[in-house]
Amino acid sequence: MESVKLPVQNQSGYYEIRLESIGGLGANLCGKMLGELGLQYLGLNSTSFSSYGSEKTGTPVKAYIRYGSMEEEIRVHSPVTHPHLLGIFHEALLTDESILAGCQNETQIVLNTEHAPWEAAKLYRQMSNVGKEDMRSAGQSKITGRLCCVPAQRIAMETHSRINVVMLGAMARVMGFVPLDTLYDICEKTLGKKYPEALAANLKGIQKGYEDVIVEPMRTPESTTMADAEINQKSSEWGYATAPIGGINPRYGNSVISDLSPSRQGYIPLFIQERCINCGLCDSTCPDMVFQFQKGEYKGKEMMVNKGLDYYHCKGCLRCVAVCPVQALVAGLEAEHSRKEWFIPNQDLLRKPDYYEKTGPDGYVTSESYLTEKRMEGGEV
Repeated sequence: MESVKLPVQNQSGYYEIRLESIGGLGANLCGKMLGELGLQYLGLNSTSFSSYGSEKTGTPVKAYIRYGSMEEEIRVHSPVTHPHLLGIFHEALLTDESILAGCQNETQIVLNTEHAPWEAAKLYRQMSNVGKEDMRSAGQSKITGRLCCVPAQRIAMETHSRINVVMLGAMARVMGFVPLDTLYDICEKTLGKKYPEALAANLKGIQKGYEDVIVEPMRTPESTTMADAEINQKSSEWGYATAPIGGINPRYGNSVISDLSPSRQGYIPLFIQERCINCGLCDSTCPDMVFQFQKGEYKGKEMMVNKGLDYYHCKGCLRCVAVCPVQALVAGLEAEHSRKEWFIPNQDLLRKPDYYEKTGPDGYVTSESYLTEKRMEGGEV
């Protein structure tokens, strides 16, 4: 087998890939497929491994892949810190500055988003720079990269496939040295035998991801993009001078301070206040302190009235939708409701967004009802 030519390599001679995701979106399997792809179809030496905790679903997941020539054995087995390709499986992960750590001028970033590249770059600059003037003056590191965008969530829903195969197709297109037919082969070999009824949908997802990714960064009128804009971020490395007081664990274990939005799978509960009878069933079934009841009046009587939802804590399980007796809560696509007028942060737990942890658990995607629903739709689970 003739080996493909790697477009760029680091000082060790490797082309390195890092995938940033949450459990449930398939980054672990996508990393394995990329590793096998290099060895079996591209004539390269390759390694791949993932990093995640015991409670994988809904929590941070990272996958690392290295490609090298067949003449040299890959002897580095540490995490990828300076990727040539960075795949970000959920746009909400960009609220964590460490996601883009190690990006350089030659880094190509594939982001799952509905935004065009220049829109996403502008949005991230706003998110990363608000309230961080002191960090800029403190000489923190700057990151650059070439941003490519693909609406992987929407494509996966339309094709009844999974986000990981859509991202696989998009990343292969951006890398530039992976033929589309090899993606079909590795998908059929990896998923075809286990989920034969979903193979056609997954192949369609790969094709759409390959075709629909915006490879060339679009420029704003000011000609600023992720490729030529220096983006400030907080350093993700802890040391003697930067560790928090106590220095035990900067990732808190209490979900009260967690931002669960990256755990959502594309759907959110929509609140139709005029239908609500304030029965409180949604509040009693919600595991994450989402619903905000305050003193008010309903049918001429003083009582606790449902005022809205705290989407910081909503992981999109939709149990409230199932339990509501009057359809005051219905399922909707989050992409269609970027501005939620019924979004009311829990005042008892109110913190600045920077204080929230970036991901949290999502047990609904492992429930039998969810899996049955996905199987009925023809998707691979």
